[in-house]
Amino acid sequence: MSEEEKKHDSCCDGYHEDGHCCGGHSHADSCCCGHHHPAPSDGEDQVRLFVVGQLQTNCYAYISQGDCLIVDPGASGVGIAKHLEDVHIKNIVATHGHGDHVGGVLSLQRVTGARFMMHEADVELASHAGEESELGRTYDNNAPAPNRLLHEGDIIELGTASFRVIEAPGHTPGGIVLLGEGTALGLAFVGDTLFKGSCGRTDLAGGNREILMQTLARLKKLVPAHTTLLCGHGDMTTMEDELANNPWLQDTEVSDGIQ
Repeated sequence: MSEEEKKHDSCCDGYHEDGHCCGGHSHADSCCCGHHHPAPSDGEDQVRLFVVGQLQTNCYAYISQGDCLIVDPGASGVGIAKHLEDVHIKNIVATHGHGDHVGGVLSLQRVTGARFMMHEADVELASHAGEESELGRTYDNNAPAPNRLLHEGDIIELGTASFRVIEAPGHTPGGIVLLGEGTALGLAFVGDTLFKGSCGRTDLAGGNREILMQTLARLKKLVPAHTTLLCGHGDMTTMEDELANNPWLQDTEVSDGIQ
C-alpha cells in the first residue's frame, strides 16, 4: 500500500491531498443541524442539508411539489422530521449501509411513515449498523427492512423530479449514486463514493479497493461534467472540478502509488 493510500484510510471519510480529513466540520454535534426555510414556492424544487451524528454525515432533503425525499439520515431522525414539518416526507434512501448513513432511518420512518429504499447488497450490513464499532462509535438503531430494493437503472420519482440509480460498489457492496433527472437534472447524491478531492474508504465493512476504482472509472463516463455532487461528508463539488483535480479520477493509477 502506498503512503497516499495509508493517509487515505487513516482518515474518517477519506483524505484530501494536504492530508486533512474529507468532510471534517469544525465541531461534532449529534443533534440535527438543519435550518428553517420558507416553504418552497409552487413549482420550485429545493435541497436542504442537515449535518448529523458524530461523523458529521450530510443528510439531504430534496423537495419537489411538496413531497420530500430524504437521503442518508445517519442520526437524529426525529429532529430531521421536525425541521421538515412543512413538507410530506415520502421516501428515505440510503446510499449505502454504514451506520452513519442509516442510523436515523428507523426513528424517521416511525414518525413519518415514509418508504425506505436501499440496494439489496447492503441490506445485511445495514441491519447490523447499530452494532458498528470500527471507528469507535456505535449507532442508536439498526436499519429496518427496506420497503423497496434498488438496482441499476431504477427510477425514484418525486414530484417533477426523478433520480436514476447507478450502482456504485467499492466503499460497500451496495453503494449507489442517485443521478437527478427532470427538475433534479444537474444534481447527484454520491454518498461516500466520491468526495471533493478524494473518494471513499475501502478498509471498512464491505469495502473493496479494486471495485471502487472500477466504480470511479464508470462514474467518469456516466455523470455529466456539469453535475453538482452532493457528498456524504464535507463540501459539495462538481464532476467537472473532480475530473480536473481529484487524483482518484485521473488516468494514472493512484491505487498503485503512481501519479
